[in-house]
Amino acid sequence: MSDAASPPSPLRRLMARPWLWAYVAAFAVFIVTILFTGGRSGGEVATAAFTFATFSVIVGIGQMFVVTLGPGNVDLSIPATITLAGAVATKIMDTQDGMILVGLLVALACGAAVGIFNYGLIILLRIPPIIATLSSSFLVQSTAIAYGRGIRIKPPPALADFTTSQVFGMPVLAICVILLAAVMEVVLRRTLYGRWVTAIGQNIRAARLAGVPVGRTRFAAYMMSAVFAGLCGYLLSGFSGGSSLSMGEEYLLTSIALVVIGGSSVAGGNSNVPGLWGAALFLFLVVTMLNTYGFGAGLRYLATGAIIIAVIVAASRRRTAR
Repeated sequence: MSDAASPPSPLRRLMARPWLWAYVAAFAVFIVTILFTGGRSGGEVATAAFTFATFSVIVGIGQMFVVTLGPGNVDLSIPATITLAGAVATKIMDTQDGMILVGLLVALACGAAVGIFNYGLIILLRIPPIIATLSSSFLVQSTAIAYGRGIRIKPPPALADFTTSQVFGMPVLAICVILLAAVMEVVLRRTLYGRWVTAIGQNIRAARLAGVPVGRTRFAAYMMSAVFAGLCGYLLSGFSGGSSLSMGEEYLLTSIALVVIGGSSVAGGNSNVPGLWGAALFLFLVVTMLNTYGFGAGLRYLATGAIIIAVIVAASRRRTAR
């Protein structure tokens, strides 16, 4: 048998993975940070990275399914949905452990309501998704402000304990979200729905002619994104000691950056879940490294942007070469 017909080696198959660069970049930044501290804070940095990356991955999964639908599909209402779900759930739970499950259901219901509203604007009024979800975000944020009225209510003690607990230095919440990400990777790769999402992103007209229920598939993706944002708001309010009107601000650009850095195509039709974790860890570690080296806020933003661009270019060149 000729060499051309031989199967690729395991190492070559690993190098071909689109999410590899996110993990390589995260590991490199982690090593640089630890070298500066002499290795004294390695465990704390790793724990913090997994802790804060967890919330980014939750919203990143939903955003990834939306972006996979193709050009122009993006959910800009994620920060407002996080804020609304956190405010409503925290106020309803009212620090009572017995209301934790009710609070979770309410937070998910808030997300579902936003998802329905978003897709209603898109399909009924024929508004481009980026405009529809941006407009929706203003309405949702205003609702959160009116409902919360600036009152910060503490979460139930059991919820706070769960979101901050660790096992051998690994956050329990991070372990749960790793399992969630594994399930969603199976959904994307192995289920009919995941194949429909990918097909629509590759060619929506061909997918429609092939019998793919385009409308229902797109609706489910926007619902999923909003529901995951609601889940993030619920867990984030428990972790941070209560909800606040600014709790979702950082997750708009973060959710989009995770999709891109994690190896998914912004043009749609090609995405993966494992890369979200690598991208989330990378983004947190970059900020940690710059803080460790004493960079000011302006230089941190500049350096973070430059590093992100470098990783995206490296990953893009790798995909082009393949």
